[in-house]
Amino acid sequence: MKVWYFTEQSYVPAWNQVTGSIRITPPSRLIDPNVASDLLHRYQDEWLAADDAGLNIMVNEHHTSFSSLSPSVGVTGAMLARTTKRAKILCLGFPVCNRMDPFRIAEEIAYIDVMSRGRLEFGLIKGTPWELYSSNLNPARSMDRLWEAHDVIVKALTAIDGPFSWEGEYFQYRYVNVYPRCFQQPLPPIWMTTNGTSVAEQAGERGYKLGTFMNGFQAKNVFDAYRRTFKKAHGKAAPADRLGYLGMAVVASSEAEARLRAEKMKLYLPTVARALPATVNPPGAASVADNVRGMKSNARPKMLTVDGRPISFSSSIEDLASGGILFWGTPDRIYNQIKEFHDRIGGFGNFFMEGQAAELSHAETVDSIRLFAADVYPRLQELKAVSHPEEAAA
Repeated sequence: MKVWYFTEQSYVPAWNQVTGSIRITPPSRLIDPNVASDLLHRYQDEWLAADDAGLNIMVNEHHTSFSSLSPSVGVTGAMLARTTKRAKILCLGFPVCNRMDPFRIAEEIAYIDVMSRGRLEFGLIKGTPWELYSSNLNPARSMDRLWEAHDVIVKALTAIDGPFSWEGEYFQYRYVNVYPRCFQQPLPPIWMTTNGTSVAEQAGERGYKLGTFMNGFQAKNVFDAYRRTFKKAHGKAAPADRLGYLGMAVVASSEAEARLRAEKMKLYLPTVARALPATVNPPGAASVADNVRGMKSNARPKMLTVDGRPISFSSSIEDLASGGILFWGTPDRIYNQIKEFHDRIGGFGNFFMEGQAAELSHAETVDSIRLFAADVYPRLQELKAVSHPEEAAA
């Protein structure tokens, strides 16, 4: 298993200055540029600590939100390509339904790949539903736009014999020619993300890597859909390194200190739902199949503990650990939590460790990173994940 350190780069001081949504509508005057600058430097220092400790790094982007100060995954990735030494850098991802120019995205990908000397992996994602309101795009055609942008980007990164033209429904170019070409040939590994099954199946058919985020044991449904489609399309079981799960994780030397850190991290979870209700699931943003599946599941809890008790993001840190949302403890305890979750959902080869959130301090974050890298990661690397539980019994 590979571990990728991640932080949302939140602007925490503004969370309690507004009620309700922390996205789209709150005034930017609530952000003090001096405090924001200090936070961004801090987050950069924590990525460097992760690199120094031997972890990989995953970065993202969001727009008009106090939950993330990063407006460009490419800008962050380019900084890390120069300042880190050995970490693989996963830009997960480029929200192609919000960005207007896939040609420009392809140029950024190639630039970061060359700058990092081949340490880049990247994701092409739809983006969160509420971000569509800032981009002024029709959510009903967002997946069509995503796949056309995907086709432009892949062709732009792999066409090295001169320019080509593109006349599509959403994008038109007379000359597409990316300089420099990618360091990794033909192009870096591609990721997609989803908490539903439709995109999982499309990623499996193409053989791309797939990540699912903080959805607990529901991740098994996502991974199983990927595994089935991958095997049907490629005639073999999906390698475990194609799958990644994001959960929060914090470590300390003592149980008491780990508990304090976990309680600080937990304060991030309520912000996930702090969006205008009309922006959570705009018509067309999710597929019909995923919406039907969601409506059918409304009568039952979406997240459960190991022993089947319903949980939510406001549950205790013990239940959040049991449900695969927030792993915490001493190195031995957190290793056992991650291993049990890993085994119960059929295995995965990448763990996206959200290792900083809410009120966790810089000192606590760096200490947790170093403990995780030294005392947990070596054991996670030894996990022998199987692509499908049934194959382990065969």
